[in-house]
Amino acid sequence: MMTHSDLPLTRDLVLVGGGHSHALVLRMWGMAPLAGVRLTVINPGPTAPYSGMLPGFVAGHYPREALDIDLVQLARFAGARLVLGSATAINPQTKQIHLPGRPAIAYDVASVDIGITSDMPALAGFGEHARPAKPLGAFATAWEAFRDGTGPARIACIGGGVAGVELILAMAHALRQQNRLAQATLIDAGAALSALGPRSIARLQKALRAQQVTVLENAPLAEVTATGLRLQDGREIASDFTVGAAGARPYDWLRDTGLTHHEGALVVTDRLQTSDPDIFASGDCAHMAFAPRPKAGVFAVRQAPVLFHNLRAALSGGRMRRYRPQADYLKLISMGSKTALADRGSRSYAGPLLWHLKDRIDRRFMAKFAALPVMAPPALPQPHAKGLADALGDKPLCGGCGSKVGRGSLRHGIGAHAGAARDDVTPLPGDDAAQLRTGEVTQVLSTDHLRAFTNDPFTMTRISAQHALNDIWAMGAQPQAATLTLILPRQSPALLQRQLAEIMAAADQEMAAAGVAIVGGHTSIGAELTVGFTLTGLCDRAPITLSGARPGDHLILTKPIGSGTILAAEMSGQARGRWVAGALETMCQSQRKAAQILAEEAHAMTDVTGFGLLGHLQGLCAASGLGAQIRFEAVPKLRGAAELAIAGVRSSLFAENAALLPQIQATGARALLFDPQTSGGLLACVAPEQSEMLLTRLRAQGYRAAEIGVMRGPGDGIILRDPPSPPPR
Repeated sequence: MMTHSDLPLTRDLVLVGGGHSHALVLRMWGMAPLAGVRLTVINPGPTAPYSGMLPGFVAGHYPREALDIDLVQLARFAGARLVLGSATAINPQTKQIHLPGRPAIAYDVASVDIGITSDMPALAGFGEHARPAKPLGAFATAWEAFRDGTGPARIACIGGGVAGVELILAMAHALRQQNRLAQATLIDAGAALSALGPRSIARLQKALRAQQVTVLENAPLAEVTATGLRLQDGREIASDFTVGAAGARPYDWLRDTGLTHHEGALVVTDRLQTSDPDIFASGDCAHMAFAPRPKAGVFAVRQAPVLFHNLRAALSGGRMRRYRPQADYLKLISMGSKTALADRGSRSYAGPLLWHLKDRIDRRFMAKFAALPVMAPPALPQPHAKGLADALGDKPLCGGCGSKVGRGSLRHGIGAHAGAARDDVTPLPGDDAAQLRTGEVTQVLSTDHLRAFTNDPFTMTRISAQHALNDIWAMGAQPQAATLTLILPRQSPALLQRQLAEIMAAADQEMAAAGVAIVGGHTSIGAELTVGFTLTGLCDRAPITLSGARPGDHLILTKPIGSGTILAAEMSGQARGRWVAGALETMCQSQRKAAQILAEEAHAMTDVTGFGLLGHLQGLCAASGLGAQIRFEAVPKLRGAAELAIAGVRSSLFAENAALLPQIQATGARALLFDPQTSGGLLACVAPEQSEMLLTRLRAQGYRAAEIGVMRGPGDGIILRDPPSPPPR
């Protein structure tokens, strides 16, 4: 039976922004995808904060994790690629979306849901000394850092609308709970809370007095300073943390799209289409000219089903639906403590029960994104051959080095065929690259390819390039030339051209930075994207091999471990988006400068990839005829990797790696020692007296480098030194 994944891709749908409408669209798409569509979502970060829970987070009622919609997990569920970056332009003529640091992303149909910003560039000093309330993510991060500080705190909020009142009440409550609130001020150029009825205004004014918030109305500002704010009448307000919640507006670049806009917001029809029918918009960045409404998250949520239907219709030629917004809606406004106000029309109520109602509504909304199904292995057909279940394993095949053949299989399968056929070629067993001698010149040669573990071909190519380059760096060589080998999934010629353009832009960028010329390559069509590089390099000194380590050498590792565990968890929806984004960023990090620093002093060196840290250390020990002692607590680990390992997450290559050293118990976080790495760090043996100097230089270049152990004498094997057990209580 043919599935969606067996069919070629013919249309690109790009969602710009991870707002509430798009988050719901992604969830609905995962349950009912449209065959032939390649779905992309572009967002500045791996999560999207939910505005409804922001005041509760600010007040301390919710942890940060409760505030964020995890777009990495959501994109995996929807079968979408997530591009981390901020869109800066849309060109309807070329059908391209531009963002910094990578080639433009082409679309057939696009949708914009990027929210609005509370930045106030016209107010002197705002950019340097204040925080806009929107975008929410940056504000939440800044507030969390300030809230976790110590000492008396003075706070101020610019803007006396509902959003500003909610924020100042929440901030004041949080600081009062810590006995830190010294001063709280709400400032508005006009009348505060003018959009509400008199009963609601009176209740919120009472709450402001209870939280010791001073309200300054009809008080236009002149400047934000490092110590507070200065009003136009000369008064100065002290503030250690100033937030702007007034005059929220669409992002400036939307005006430059050529699309019809209203005060910067994209004008949409009742089908949520802009003046270009191939571009849709929703949420706060859209203006419903057919039925104008105030900016509120409730409209974005209710637009989502119509947007989902109409995007599918635009891509498949179906009939579209109309969106009809309600005339009014219930406003539930947090009041700092676990009390809320309900306002609708002329009616107004307040009390703890309303906060619990709001809490229940918000949690129910967020539960939609927390209840995504965990991917399970496909059922085996009946009947099937003996051994099929064992060969398939109990988990999906991980990407990256998790799809590499294990060391045991390699030894038995090709070990007898690894000898050189020429005297001028030296394929030293286990080394990272073969040596080719031409007169007095030594050239190294290596090849590597990776099966895609991210749907973003640009990021995938960057990681594949660094992964391949590491073999050359580990030999102390300077990369010289590369050929590129690609297996591309079935797709229309137009989509194939787009994907190739992104791949080649990434390949050119990474190889040019390494001083490498791409001199050729090969492409073919297959089931999934695979990116590989074959590289040559030149040595201006004797190559660094595995065999030069000396007893007493310190072991330096230049990157944290755990990428295999995080990739395995991401495939099954168990990894947090921030962990995945951090792992991808680390895998993109070049080891060029690290290799240049270490090559001056390293006695032996390798890169840590598919066999895991201890597997590659075992190869180094075998070649040098030595043992080693590792301090597990000193080994740097990717954020989230230890938590996932303790929870039992394992890459598909883990078991074969762990079998290489059965004397070391690979349980809990220690399983990371056998975790297959993609574009991992360099592992170098250096003289003890050089270790600290090298670490200082590596860290100055941005590497999370650490001294993780020491080489020991022959026959000692590999010893794992555990941290001391905590004393009994």
